Amino acid sequence: MAKGVSGGRARRRVAGRTAGAPLGRGGMAALAVAMLAAATASLAVGRYSIDVPLLAATLAHFPDAVAALVSGGELGSEELVVFKMRLPRILGAVLVGGALGMAGAAFQGMFRNPMVSPDLLGASAGAGFGAACAMLVAAPVLVITGTAFVGGLVAVFLTYLVSMAVGRGSSNITILVLAGVVISALFEACISITKYVADPYSQLPGITFFLMGGLSSVTWKDVGILFVPIAAGAAVLYGLRWRINILSLDDDDSRALGMDTQRVRAIVILFATLMTAVSVAVSGIVAWVGLVIPHFMRMLFGPDYRRLLPASFLSGAVYLLLMDDIARGMFPMELPIGILTALVGAPVFVALLLKFKGGWR
Repeated sequence: MAKGVSGGRARRRVAGRTAGAPLGRGGMAALAVAMLAAATASLAVGRYSIDVPLLAATLAHFPDAVAALVSGGELGSEELVVFKMRLPRILGAVLVGGALGMAGAAFQGMFRNPMVSPDLLGASAGAGFGAACAMLVAAPVLVITGTAFVGGLVAVFLTYLVSMAVGRGSSNITILVLAGVVISALFEACISITKYVADPYSQLPGITFFLMGGLSSVTWKDVGILFVPIAAGAAVLYGLRWRINILSLDDDDSRALGMDTQRVRAIVILFATLMTAVSVAVSGIVAWVGLVIPHFMRMLFGPDYRRLLPASFLSGAVYLLLMDDIARGMFPMELPIGILTALVGAPVFVALLLKFKGGWR
């Protein structure tokens, strides 16, 4: 009887979280249009500027440019810039930004706090350490991706273990965030050791600039490496959208609805970390996207993860496209994109601390 009462209360809480939202399908369609518009505009941004008529004429040659890229043929200057340099970079920004936004939303729902993100749980630092170790031994790209994934997963697992040990089995979010800070600091120290032992002429510059975060070196091969794990992770997380809604309740309420919370939480951690790690392996550490984007999308679309997950993916893509445009178009030298996202994300995190004071609304 008590279980039935608890289950009914839990169902009412889920219904309350999923009923209504400031924006619905129209808002999602607007985000998709904004992503396409930002991606198209990004093709014209850079040191070699391309005006609208010339960009339209260049895009009209898309089939011929693809054939030339596949066969190794000659490309004109505009086709070379648009199709070989900027287009893979733009697709990389869409995939990385979307992955970090969606992974951040999943982590926030699973741990029931809008201050949680892959960065604060140590996933980014762990993935960065794994990638740096692989770069230290000149490993191929697939090995770099694999070690980044293992490093990110180990970091999140350690964060969770420390928080449970310190909190004596409770899910205190403040302890979880503090544990994430500690584990992130540990892996950042390991990254520093990696830099220290790296050759200062042949290895250190590459590792340093890579970890700052950037998309300047993204190629079509990198886009292929990004696409499969990010698409798989996004599909799994979206398939679990209703269960993530339930995870955002108390564990007692989740169990009252008959859900195996530990198994679902492990799956969410696995695939959210996979999306984060593969992003770090290609673009370096692009911090704070997983914190800023889901928070603002929750304000616009509500806490229902059926809408929040795709909205976070689309808005994360738009956000990183804009940050990349600023990084390569507004300064004499291209800035690492991780610097710009940190400049935006750190003040937002302070604002969240002041607003929520460690709690979930």
